[in-house]
Amino acid sequence: MDTYHHVSFYTRKSRSNKSTESDIYLRVTVDSKRSDMSIGRKVDPRKWNSTSEKMMGRSQEAQEVNNYMDVLKNKLKRIQQNFLDRDQRITPTTLIRELKGENKDNSKMALKVFKEHNEQMDRLSGKSISKSTAKRYWTCYNHVEQFINEVYRSDDYRMKDIDHQFITRFEYFLKTERECNHNSALKYVNNFKKIIRIALANQWMDRDPFYNYKVQFESVEREFLNEDEVKALVEKELHFDRLRVVRDLFVFSCYTGLAYGDVEKLTENDITKGLDGGKWIRTKRKKTKSLSSIPLLPIAEEIIERYKDYPRVKNKHCILPVPSNQRYNAYLKEIAMMCGIKKSLTTHLARHTFATTITLTNGVPIESVSKMLGHKDLRTTQHYAKIVDRKISDDMKALRAKLEEKENKDSDKPSSKKKK
Repeated sequence: MDTYHHVSFYTRKSRSNKSTESDIYLRVTVDSKRSDMSIGRKVDPRKWNSTSEKMMGRSQEAQEVNNYMDVLKNKLKRIQQNFLDRDQRITPTTLIRELKGENKDNSKMALKVFKEHNEQMDRLSGKSISKSTAKRYWTCYNHVEQFINEVYRSDDYRMKDIDHQFITRFEYFLKTERECNHNSALKYVNNFKKIIRIALANQWMDRDPFYNYKVQFESVEREFLNEDEVKALVEKELHFDRLRVVRDLFVFSCYTGLAYGDVEKLTENDITKGLDGGKWIRTKRKKTKSLSSIPLLPIAEEIIERYKDYPRVKNKHCILPVPSNQRYNAYLKEIAMMCGIKKSLTTHLARHTFATTITLTNGVPIESVSKMLGHKDLRTTQHYAKIVDRKISDDMKALRAKLEEKENKDSDKPSSKKKK
């Protein structure tokens, strides 16, 4: 089917006698037959160029009107291609009706489905999912919306039309226009993949656009504090109460592996008696809802005891006085400078420190570390084991260099044989 259409724009005096502006109309012509529709935009006749079929000037109004007409042209191209793919007869009337949405086959639109999903996530926020997860879906929604607007010059996109190229273009858009690094871009693509899974489950799509799409995250080196840095942090004399509190909270995380949100919600009910007779923390992680079981080490117990009479602890029914995340991170920067630590102190760095320096390096089995961290998959914990292996490798290289240096010194010494 070699049918092609021609699109043009013209103005017609507004039906309102009071209006001095003209209505802009779109005309679609196919095989000498034509059909018209108002695009819902008005223009001062003096600002309309009938030759270029554009609004003159560079004003914001002119740009908006001209861009909208370009969007309509591109929509009509896609509509025609869809008709050709389905071997459907193309007429000016069917093209216009499809553009208006009158020929809709109840096709689901990507942004509409995504928005409905996110609104459900908002209602679950703080219950079955974390607030940060709900927020991330909205960030992804904004990226997809901008991508569809700028790349496809449309205000939405049919789920049925999303293909492999759409996904690869989205990944490229995230890396270039949004300047996301490789891993961040893939995380957003994975967020959008959930919307595709919903569409496939409801049979709103005929094929999976992620088929043959490979997601491979780049390995990220996770920082952690070594023994000397942990010791410097613990022993540092701090003269401000706000810094002492945050330092103690950070050290508590270093010796329990708990993230900021998990420490914040910790109560006396989460402290239980273990099989060994000692105190254990048993709590569901705020992020994943998986159970963390952690025997309390002496230093962690001391920190809890230190703050049991703290006013905020008594009033809030929590066991530690956790400040806002923003203040927490700001104070950590001050503490790092005072302790001579050049690494960026974050609550997650404390979690990494627990996994490496406190546990794995001291021979705690990886299965036990995984249980304490609340990881659902042992492979997540194995990344820390690689870090420890690398540390062992670096230590052995240093030892090897020392032994070689010692051997060279010994060989350079003069012979000690007695003279006859």
